[in-house]
Amino acid sequence: MSRAVALRLGAFAGAVALAFGAAYGIGSAIDPIAAADDTSAAPAHGEEMGGMEQPAGTSEHGGHESAGQLPGLAVSDAGYTFAPAKTFFTSGPKTELRFTIQGPDGKPVTKYTKTHEKDLHLIVVRRDLSGFHHVHPTLAADGTWSIPFTFTAGGTWRLYADFQPAGHDSTITLGTDVNVTGLYVPVPVAEPASVYSFDGYDVTLQGTPVAGKESELTFAVNRNGKPLTDLQPYLGAFGHLVSLRGGDLAYLHNHPSQHAEPGMKGGPSITFGTTFPTAGTYSLFLDFQHAGKVHTAEFTVKVGSTGTAIVPPTVVPTATKTPGHAETPHGH
Repeated sequence: MSRAVALRLGAFAGAVALAFGAAYGIGSAIDPIAAADDTSAAPAHGEEMGGMEQPAGTSEHGGHESAGQLPGLAVSDAGYTFAPAKTFFTSGPKTELRFTIQGPDGKPVTKYTKTHEKDLHLIVVRRDLSGFHHVHPTLAADGTWSIPFTFTAGGTWRLYADFQPAGHDSTITLGTDVNVTGLYVPVPVAEPASVYSFDGYDVTLQGTPVAGKESELTFAVNRNGKPLTDLQPYLGAFGHLVSLRGGDLAYLHNHPSQHAEPGMKGGPSITFGTTFPTAGTYSLFLDFQHAGKVHTAEFTVKVGSTGTAIVPPTVVPTATKTPGHAETPHGH
């Protein structure tokens, strides 16, 4: 090899080394995942993430908060993995959702601790936040969960499994996507409103949500213009609230402080204490039970760094359909 060729090769090798060194320096200085999800604000006292109340300063979900990650964003956490039997479906016909929760030993979990009267809560929603379903599948002896289900439209759907394995000290919420063939027409998220009306029910929302701070939200349920005072217990409470953050669909799961036993009556107001971790747009799904049937009211809330009051109107409009996602049926 000539001296000139050797010099050229040496210069090329030096340039490559400099390029890799620069890339490493940039990668070390910038963490795109951390930059995309600012979860530095810790949940306030009394907030429930994934269905479990936690005292201030504790870590939820076996490390969700300590890892800087909100519930529902990962398919695996704390050694547990959400494993659907299949991830491709067809919209329209009834099918069966089957999945297992694999434990740290790689085997399906077969024993759970009940949270809110169930071993596992399954939330199914399309990624445009339409078609919300809160259902409870059946557990087989081999650890397989299953439930008949109908996907109402094509698109990508998000599944959330909210559960507490037996012997584990907190609940875990895992999330995964499935693909559904069929007509896909994106449904826009409804504009923020303080009233949701359907089938003679009017649900109003009041509160002042602030990012990173505990906020109190109060829902009042009326029917045919009259306040309801005979709400029935549902999953151990008079209301069940799921909040999903727009963009990444991070999962917040909250319950009112008042516990409800069979035979008790509640309403018209249901109050929740919750903390929205960051500023942004959130879709809220309130489940409540009346006359033996579970109903879902849906709200869009914009949360900022300073509180903006949500005030219901003095006169609530009656028997009007809320535009947007209200046209998509819910299920339980």
